[in-house]
Amino acid sequence: QVTLFESGGGLMQAGDSLRLSCVVSGRTEYVAAMAWFRQSEGKEREFVSGISYNGGYTDVAESVKGRFFVSRNNAKNEAYLEVDILRPEDTDDYYCAGHAREYQTRSEEDYTTWGQGTQVTVSS
Repeated sequence: QVTLFESGGGLMQAGDSLRLSCVVSGRTEYVAAMAWFRQSEGKEREFVSGISYNGGYTDVAESVKGRFFVSRNNAKNEAYLEVDILRPEDTDDYYCAGHAREYQTRSEEDYTTWGQGTQVTVSS
């Protein structure tokens, strides 16, 4: 079994920066490519950013490009999402996801392992 655990969310002010972390534990070999999604109540889950297993390929949704940055440290079995210049519309639950293939995709159906999510609230 493999588990993902997100942390780093909380109440923020517009303009702040934020770093979310996702720790992979257990059978870490089941998680290679990783991604971040976000979801607001009543809305569909939205792809935010993804990263390949070796970190050489990253993908960021156009709506957040230039403010969201994904990275990982395989020695620590961790992935990160850095957000610059937070906006109130970034208020969401943020989820980390992973699958065993090398490269990330934007489709949540491709991901086999999900964390519980971490809530980010941005006040204006």
